[in-house]
Amino acid sequence: MEPALRPGDWLLARRTTRIRAGQLVVARHPGRPGLLLVKRAARAVPGGWWLTSDNPAAGATDSRRFGPVPAALIEGRVLLRYRRTG
Repeated sequence: MEPALRPGDWLLARRTTRIRAGQLVVARHPGRPGLLLVKRAARAVPGGWWLTSDNPAAGATDSRRFGPVPAALIEGRVLLRYRRTG
């Protein structure tokens, strides 16, 4: 998710179903429910969301590979990013 997120960033997320396009969300991977993803909610689709990575050239997995994510797999949205320095 670089440049929005970098390795080592801490995130504060809130469980909610109120998602808007453009927000960063925490979701369960559709094929591996034990894996949490942080992606950008690109657009609402029937029954869920189309989630994208900010840096697809890095080989990140997103809806371009696994399709739309059902709304039931969206855990919440990112409220705050804390970037540690030093």
